Amino acid sequence: MSNDIPDMRASHEDRDHVVEVLRVAAGDGRLDAEELDARLESALSARTLGELAGLTADLPIPPSLVKGEDVLVVEQHGGKYVREGRWTVPARIALRTQLCRVTFDFTHAAITSDVLRIEADMTHGKLIFAGARDLVIDTGGLGLTYSKIKLRSRNSTADPRLRIELVGTLVHAKVVERRS
Repeated sequence: MSNDIPDMRASHEDRDHVVEVLRVAAGDGRLDAEELDARLESALSARTLGELAGLTADLPIPPSLVKGEDVLVVEQHGGKYVREGRWTVPARIALRTQLCRVTFDFTHAAITSDVLRIEADMTHGKLIFAGARDLVIDTGGLGLTYSKIKLRSRNSTADPRLRIELVGTLVHAKVVERRS
C-alpha cells in the first residue's frame, strides 16, 4: 500500500460508504449477523482509510456503490494511454480501447484497495502491467479471440500488494507483464 493513503484520516462519508457495502454484503448472505455487527462497530469507530479498507477487503463492492472517483474510464481509439508515476489506483477500471497501447505502471502508485477489477473491451491493442513484484494478475475472467497473455508469474505472490482481476474480452490483443 501507499505510504500515506492508508494513514489518511477517514471522513464520515468514507465510513458511511463502508457501512453500506457491509449491509449489502450481509443482505447477499456474505456476512452473518454476528460478523456484520462486529464489522459495523469497527467501521463506525475507524480513524483511517486503511482501517476501513480492511473491513471490506474480502467483499465485492456492488457496482451501485462504487463512487465516481473510484472508477477510471479509459476510452480511446488509437495511440497510447499511460498511467505512471504517482497516481491513485481506483477500485475499478473500465477499459474500452481500439488500436491502442495501454500501460499501467504500479511502481509508485498509491494503492488504496487490495483488489483492482479491470473490465476490458480491447480490440487490436496491447495492455502492459509494469511495476513491483508483489502484484497478482488473474486473467480467468477474460474471453480471448486471437489474443495472447504473457505473464511472468501468475498468482505466485503469497501476500500480494494488489490483486488485479481482468474480466471482459480481448480481440487481437495482448496482455504483458513487466516486473521491476
